[in-house]
Amino acid sequence: MTTAREDLLAAGLAVFDRDGFEGATVAAIRTRARASNGSFFHFFGSKKELAGTLFLEILARYHAAIITAVEGSRGAREGVAQLIRAHLDWVVNSRREARYLFEISRSEWTEEIRGAQRSQNARLAEAVEHWRAPLVERGELLPMTSLVFFSQTIGPAQMFCRAWLSGRDRADPRDQTDILIACAIRALVAPDARHEGHRLRGIGR
Repeated sequence: MTTAREDLLAAGLAVFDRDGFEGATVAAIRTRARASNGSFFHFFGSKKELAGTLFLEILARYHAAIITAVEGSRGAREGVAQLIRAHLDWVVNSRREARYLFEISRSEWTEEIRGAQRSQNARLAEAVEHWRAPLVERGELLPMTSLVFFSQTIGPAQMFCRAWLSGRDRADPRDQTDILIACAIRALVAPDARHEGHRLRGIGR
């Protein structure tokens, strides 16, 4: 049983996905949620506030999937593979949420949630670093900044995901999983640690 607030957020996601932020209206969101005007404004002061709340909640769910992947990893190769798989799986299994998170224009309302977004991003970076730092210390992962690390794992996978989310490419981005993992391992894992098993297919499944 969902709450009125959850119904409004779900309706907002559907309307934003269909009409974009600029084209969406409070009336359309209320109609889809079967909510009164009073109910809407009880929870959200404006369309912009609902959009920002929705963004932060989806971002938290995405981050939780990534954190769960690395927390359950033991070594460098497995962790890299798990992270890439987690990103691809979340995008494909949560396509509407991923479109909202990565594709929808939020220039009009993003500034108001910037602080909360930075805090969530910092928690993600801290969790990944908690897994990564000991492996760097042991020489299993190459030393680099968190930004470079994410650019070498999530970055290439995201190129395929964006093409799929936008409809430019109908191929499931998970079709590229094995090559994305192989390339990331070459870029991130120390040479001596790359040969701790040679089977890439199925790592982390």
